[in-house]
Amino acid sequence: MSIQRAYKIDKHYKSLLLSLMALVVFASSVTVVSGQEMLSREAAMGLTLEHNYDIKVAEKSLEVADNNQSILNSGYLPTVSTNGNVGISGYQGQNQTVNGDINYDPTDAYNYGASIGFDYVLFNGYGRMYNYKQLKEQYNISELQARQIIENTLLELSNSYFQMAQLTESVSILKNALSISTTRMLRAKYSFEYGQTTQIDLLNAQVDVNNDSISLLNTIQELENSRRNLNLIMGREIETEFVVDTTVNFDLPGTRDVLVSQAYARNVLIQQTNSQLRNSEFALKASQAGWFPALSLSGGYNYSGNQNPAGAFVTGSYNLGPQAGLTLAWNIFDGGTTRVKSQNARVEIKRQQILKEQTEFSIKRDVLNAYGAYQNSLFVYYAEKANLETARKNFERSDDLYKQGQINSIEFRQAQLNLLNAQNNQSIAKYNAKYEELKLKQLAGILLED
Repeated sequence: MSIQRAYKIDKHYKSLLLSLMALVVFASSVTVVSGQEMLSREAAMGLTLEHNYDIKVAEKSLEVADNNQSILNSGYLPTVSTNGNVGISGYQGQNQTVNGDINYDPTDAYNYGASIGFDYVLFNGYGRMYNYKQLKEQYNISELQARQIIENTLLELSNSYFQMAQLTESVSILKNALSISTTRMLRAKYSFEYGQTTQIDLLNAQVDVNNDSISLLNTIQELENSRRNLNLIMGREIETEFVVDTTVNFDLPGTRDVLVSQAYARNVLIQQTNSQLRNSEFALKASQAGWFPALSLSGGYNYSGNQNPAGAFVTGSYNLGPQAGLTLAWNIFDGGTTRVKSQNARVEIKRQQILKEQTEFSIKRDVLNAYGAYQNSLFVYYAEKANLETARKNFERSDDLYKQGQINSIEFRQAQLNLLNAQNNQSIAKYNAKYEELKLKQLAGILLED
């Protein structure tokens, strides 16, 4: 080999080595900075419940529903009002001329009054009672809607958390793969310098190092993106650094029949349809109130008086005292409005019953599908674990054979890629199985109990 050719190869190798050193420093710096905080999934859920923007908006909507269901909005309390008045009559007088001047003799009159009164509906055909029950049920629906938002947000959080955990493992796997490829490149360089191998082996090793470096850099970028996305879901500063726990424990929720029974009793969508059905029944009762009479009680205290001008026959008077009364009103015929409202309310009840049945069947289907997906994902996970163990043993054997010169670099690289794929597949399968478990728990209505 010529000196010029060897110099070019050595120069190219040094340039590649410097790039690798910079990459290792960058990857290590990411790990060190992230190591400032270990964020468990439970802690992440706590931050999400406290700071997530969607959950905050849902809480404000729930506050409005809580205000609406108050006794102050029910019609059960009386209304009290007060008013007062004072007035003066138009200007009146007699004209008198004295030494050419016109004088006016004003004769003003005043009136004034004040009152306080109350009105209270004693009976209105139970319409007030069922309207109040509707407000209570509407609050219950708002609670269920807020719970649905919380469940969906926590499921989204878990998915993002597992994605970051999987990328964390991928970075570790790729760093190890890059280390193996770098060692192989050094071996190929020395073997080429001593004439034990061809330049093709060295170039192939350098290509593999470049490919592993690119994969590592891309995965690190994905990891940083997933960290920012997770911070957004938790409602905190986007650039907050942390690492996640890569430990996963599986907890089988129960048998298929148990999960279906739990879904019928606890699933948030089924509970919403039940609540909507009750609300429709209350609406029917409220619409029928127009067929009944209404009885109201009123009372108050009045004071009024007036002051006439001087010289009037009566100079002034005043009246004061309490007053009370009952009012009975019965709209014998309202043009059919009450009848139409009642008919529409009955139709709405039937519609809600259909939706309830549809929702129950849909949730049962989803639970059974999710149960099957969870069982399948667990099988895939354990199968990938077995594949990983086989790929690891195969790589260790191939590494020994490569060092002894019994297999070439292509065969060694294939064993390395098999190990790399098995490691990534096992990592992906682990988090997929856990996510399927959480989806199954959500359908069964026990996610928030986890």
